[in-house]
Amino acid sequence: MTQPSETALIETRRISKSFGRVIANSDINLSVAPGQIHALLGENGAGKSTLMKIICGLQQPDTGEIYWKGEAIEIASPKRARAIGIGMVHQHFALFEGLSVAENIAFSIDGAVQGPVLERQILDLAEKFGLAVEPRRPVFELSAGERQRIEILRALLQTPELLILDEPTSVLTPQEADQLFTTVRKLASEGHGIVFISHKLKEVRDLCDAATILRAGRVVGSCDPRTTSPEEIAELMLGSREIKAVSTPRETGVERLRIQNLQLTADAQPLQIDSLSLLAGEVFGVAGVAGNGQELLFAALSGEQTSDSDSTITINETAVGTLGPNDRRALQAMFIPEERLGHAAVPHMSLIDNTLLTNVTNPDIVQNGIVNRQRLLHDVEQIADMFEVRHPGFKRAAQNLSGGNLQKFVVGREILKKPTLLIVNQPTWGVDALSAVRIREALLSLASEGSAILVISQDLDELLEISDRLAVLHHGELGHARPVSEWTVEALGLAMTGSEEPA
Repeated sequence: MTQPSETALIETRRISKSFGRVIANSDINLSVAPGQIHALLGENGAGKSTLMKIICGLQQPDTGEIYWKGEAIEIASPKRARAIGIGMVHQHFALFEGLSVAENIAFSIDGAVQGPVLERQILDLAEKFGLAVEPRRPVFELSAGERQRIEILRALLQTPELLILDEPTSVLTPQEADQLFTTVRKLASEGHGIVFISHKLKEVRDLCDAATILRAGRVVGSCDPRTTSPEEIAELMLGSREIKAVSTPRETGVERLRIQNLQLTADAQPLQIDSLSLLAGEVFGVAGVAGNGQELLFAALSGEQTSDSDSTITINETAVGTLGPNDRRALQAMFIPEERLGHAAVPHMSLIDNTLLTNVTNPDIVQNGIVNRQRLLHDVEQIADMFEVRHPGFKRAAQNLSGGNLQKFVVGREILKKPTLLIVNQPTWGVDALSAVRIREALLSLASEGSAILVISQDLDELLEISDRLAVLHHGELGHARPVSEWTVEALGLAMTGSEEPA
């Protein structure tokens, strides 16, 4: 047996893990030294999350060994991982909906103080790292972005020797991401080891000093990302150097969406849009820090939250302000929510049944209450083929898919219907670079065919890449829409934090 490195903080040797016939990890060797910021890269389904769950004690390997500071160790549970000094910020949140922010943090930290003392610790840490939270607010009221802040703060409160960050910047402004990177670098300078998982190669190259690349559950290479080009890294990860969406020529046409004098309040969150018109062939981007009204905007447009007047929202010349989601789908409008597991898809239901859920108004699939199962299965197969969804079987529950693969599935499910209006919240959250390109190209292609698309996203590079016009949502108020050419990442970041927008 190969001896573990004497300088490694943590080292895995020939770790393998299978789920039935699906090989998630195969003979994976990974070594992270104290003070090192080590990127773990790979496309969706490459095995990154499984390996990290093994290190965190959430799963046990079939074969292989783990060494902590040079000594063989068994990490039998998350409690054991925390006890030795391993903390993780998960991409999929492990939070109790009915508990407050502070209660969730207290529950997960062994021996944590509670009450006002813990609340003060949370607020002090939140201020230090620029991650605004309300300790007494219940989690079920929070957006995905706000929940991610809880995960980051919860991990940092444990002062771990090894900190694993899984897509930590997906809902942060550039300024907040820079502040987080400052914190990460400081932790590394103090001897903490960092594992950084991200599909944003620019972040990886700016932050990390080593990288291990996985593909199909195996290590396919390692590099110093500071001196390796994004194209070379992408080729190792994906087998392709193309990491930018190719736009399709398109023209604008009839009005698909009009919002007029829309004012709503839900869970103390206001939403105000004086006027907005979206045309066929147009991609309209909405930027904003998580928790500034994105969820309410999506709910208002999808019909999950109705207004007092039909005239506040018009879809394809029909006033729909008081109508629900199915009535709006019947007008060829489709909706992709931010939270894929639980909102976009029912965790315990199969991919087939999850596809049926948003097709109840589709006459090709449901007629007179009878479901055309053959057509439904054909659509599921087409979604999986078009977006390269890796799955254990169409009859298996949605929760069995990796986060990125489930994201591709729920996006593909709505795009396949060729809606005339598509409202999508965080379209590429948690997907790998090549899959993100395919999703963006599919959105652009849909617009070129005459659809209007409204994209809510915290990925500012994404918005700048695919949008025709952009506006910022801040404290529930949608700012002035401007052509994308008039925006920069820096200007968007300032507007998202309430600073003055560019003239």
